[in-house]
Amino acid sequence: MDLYRERLWATPWLFISTLLVIPAVMLVFAPINFAVGVVLAIAIYVAFAIFLVATAPVIRVTKEELVAGHARIPLGLVGEPTAFRGDDATLERGRRLDARAWLLIRGWIKPVVKVPVVDQDDPAPYWLLSTRNPDQLVRVLDEARLSS
Repeated sequence: MDLYRERLWATPWLFISTLLVIPAVMLVFAPINFAVGVVLAIAIYVAFAIFLVATAPVIRVTKEELVAGHARIPLGLVGEPTAFRGDDATLERGRRLDARAWLLIRGWIKPVVKVPVVDQDDPAPYWLLSTRNPDQLVRVLDEARLSS
């Protein structure tokens, strides 16, 4: 059973801005065949939109583990998480970022949660996760971590 679940969907502006692929493809193919240009332009845009939806990662917290994308870690191996917003989130994703950290960040989601890894054998000192609900994720992680 999931205590927390969030899919990191792409924002609507990303789908809108990628509409520019339609005139670009038509510009290439319209001189050859206008109908083919229109069909290819729409097909390429639809394929890109499907790709964005299909590859949106999920963050989940269960009673036993934290799952972020394809990675999993038992809650017994995580420390106290911290939420970051605004300029602090930008610093965590940039200048304060440890190159060894495990990342699940998306450029269109500004807040992040830093989850320390207390396993001495793990090369990653922490996980940095993009989330639209950082306070809720921190609260659920703390509750699940302390009850396990």
